[in-house]
Amino acid sequence: MNEHIIAFILGIVEGLTEFLPISSTGHMILVGSLLGFEGQKANTFEVIIQLGSMLAILVLYWKRYLSLLNFSTIGKSEKKLDVIHIILGVIPAAFVGLVLHDFIKSQLFSPKVVVVSLIAGAILMIFAEKKHRNFTSNSVDELSYKQAFTIGLFQCLAVIPGFSRAGSTMSGGLLAGANHKTAAEFSFLIALPIMVGATGLDFIKSIDFLHTSDIPMFSIGFITAFIVAMLVAIVFLKLIEKIGLTVFAYYRIVLAALFIIFVIL
Repeated sequence: MNEHIIAFILGIVEGLTEFLPISSTGHMILVGSLLGFEGQKANTFEVIIQLGSMLAILVLYWKRYLSLLNFSTIGKSEKKLDVIHIILGVIPAAFVGLVLHDFIKSQLFSPKVVVVSLIAGAILMIFAEKKHRNFTSNSVDELSYKQAFTIGLFQCLAVIPGFSRAGSTMSGGLLAGANHKTAAEFSFLIALPIMVGATGLDFIKSIDFLHTSDIPMFSIGFITAFIVAMLVAIVFLKLIEKIGLTVFAYYRIVLAALFIIFVIL
């Protein structure tokens, strides 16, 4: 298959899955395997198109990120999301990811780990839907520091390939008392700094594998992922209160079965 078509397909897959609780890693491995696009070039390509998804979040929330620079609101009694919330939501996973980065990349990026993570993440999401407490936060501005840190702790699960950063953080948000939309929006907001760190580290390690001849292919994937991720994020926030996480949990179980059939066997 033409590399430009592969780039377009994988850009769509990345954009569709990065911010949904269904594991972008699992989808990229499965689709890459089906397309026969694997190896170091594929790994580098995935790093590049993740940057497209990151840019989508930056464009959607640039005003919110800019408001976080107003340090005068920190610690005030009025309800307002501030930079401390973001830091508390990011630090746990950033620390775990930094310490275990090489181990994760060398030992955990395997189809079997992804299958187990897909199913485990699905169970967590179903549990969160059934056991979440009465909502105490109906917007990100109503989140407490404790809730932000709790969500950050759940984000640590996302360092395991296939677990899904969105799935773990949204489950943590529900269990911490945030409603679906609030959990999803905070998940988006803490995605950018954590992805900048993780993707930046991968980019540095992949830079020797970048070639000018790959620019057209990488550009197609980047732009496609950017556009699709932005559309998905907008639509997802409008629908999540109605559909919840359970439907995504069942989808993950189906995806795990497909993984076993097409990748493992």
